[in-house]
Amino acid sequence: QVHLVESGGGLVQPGESLRLSCAASGLTFSRAFMSWYRQIPGKERELVATATNFGGNTNYGDSMEGRFTISRDNAKNTVSLQISSLKPEDTAIYYCQAWDTEYDLTYWGQGTQVTVSS
Repeated sequence: QVHLVESGGGLVQPGESLRLSCAASGLTFSRAFMSWYRQIPGKERELVATATNFGGNTNYGDSMEGRFTISRDNAKNTVSLQISSLKPEDTAIYYCQAWDTEYDLTYWGQGTQVTVSS
């Protein structure tokens, strides 16, 4: 059974940085595309960033490049999202997603809340 467990969310002040982590189990991690999505209240879930399998490439959603950095550690089965210069509009639930490319199955974590407020 696949499990994705996010951590690192919380309440931060504008301008601060935050690092989210996602620990994956139950799948061949190196084979999976790993992504971070976020859902702002009242809006649809949107792509933040993707790290392709085997750590080859990274891709970012619209308007996400610059303050967001995704990285993966295939030895530790983790994917992280570094967010810098946080803004109140970054307040959202951040979700980890895994796409198992061999079986074409997608899995989601339970999400971690990030609140940016002074």
